[in-house]
Amino acid sequence: MSGAGSGKLSGMEFINKAKGFLDQHDEQVDQALDKAGDFAKTRFAGHDEQIDQAVDKAQEFTGQGDTTRPAAPAAPPQAPPADPSAQTPPPVLPA
Repeated sequence: MSGAGSGKLSGMEFINKAKGFLDQHDEQVDQALDKAGDFAKTRFAGHDEQIDQAVDKAQEFTGQGDTTRPAAPAAPPQAPPADPSAQTPPPVLPA
């Protein structure tokens, strides 16, 4: 329970304040997650890929996602599928 002026937050109020903080300070949160990941790599050698995946997943849940790593290059546009009605029928050979 949250009393007026008591300074205590209910569970949901705390969660909502935390979400607001994460959204407002996304870049700082992403930097902290990167640092935590770097520290984890020193403690758990050989698990770099799993640690990077965990950090990336955590950063997806904060603000607008990861703001500290460069964006992955966009995939080249793919050609639209061929229209089967526009294809030329095979030539008919004389018998």
